[in-house]
Amino acid sequence: MAKITRKAVPRKTAVPKKKAKPAAAKPRAAAKKSLKATKLWTPSEIHEAFSRFRKANPEPKGELEHLNPFTLLVAVVLSAQATDAGVNKATRELFEVADTPQKMLDLGEERLRDYIRTIGLYRTKAKNVIALSAKLLSEFGGEVPRTRAEIESLPGAGRKTANVVLNMAFGEHTMAVDTHVFRVGNRTGLAPGKTPLEVELGLEKAIPSEFMQHAHHWLILHGRYTCLARRPRCEVCLINDLCRWPEKTV
Repeated sequence: MAKITRKAVPRKTAVPKKKAKPAAAKPRAAAKKSLKATKLWTPSEIHEAFSRFRKANPEPKGELEHLNPFTLLVAVVLSAQATDAGVNKATRELFEVADTPQKMLDLGEERLRDYIRTIGLYRTKAKNVIALSAKLLSEFGGEVPRTRAEIESLPGAGRKTANVVLNMAFGEHTMAVDTHVFRVGNRTGLAPGKTPLEVELGLEKAIPSEFMQHAHHWLILHGRYTCLARRPRCEVCLINDLCRWPEKTV
């Protein structure tokens, strides 16, 4: 039987793929240049902006419901990654039965969870509230301390929590930077910063002392109801003529 031989098929030479051209770096450089070139707010403009906030809302109030410094502290701890409205819904009944550290301890972690079950991360938050209540009793005589460092030492409480409590409960001139204040500080150019701490320190440096008592409330409310994340309402903004945001619609 004749032997069948097959001719070897020559392999095709692989054609190297064309490398994608790197994106031009000019737009980014231009963006950085324009950001640096943004005109800073003058002291008179800052004074004008907060004068308008004060005229429109002389006595702004925080939206977290509370009865005393302790319930304020608890409410702020519970508000992390949750809405004020959601926290208020849960704490109205809670604070009727537990408005002091001792009553909160007597309530216990399991029963506390039942009250705050509708709030995100409620298990961790219940554990923290019970722990901070115990620490208040053992180290602070059952009273909310009046220094930032001491409040930050409590389970579940960070710098923002401390600033809110110091401002609302004790009248300190602190600046609590949440997502709304962070956005307003950066978007308007009032106090740009990469971190909440940078924005906080920038605002404290820029805002005149006469406005600091209510400044963080004005900025929170401005960010929550006017300077919205997706569709800012520039047409009704009190400071739209002062704002440095290049994309403002007025």
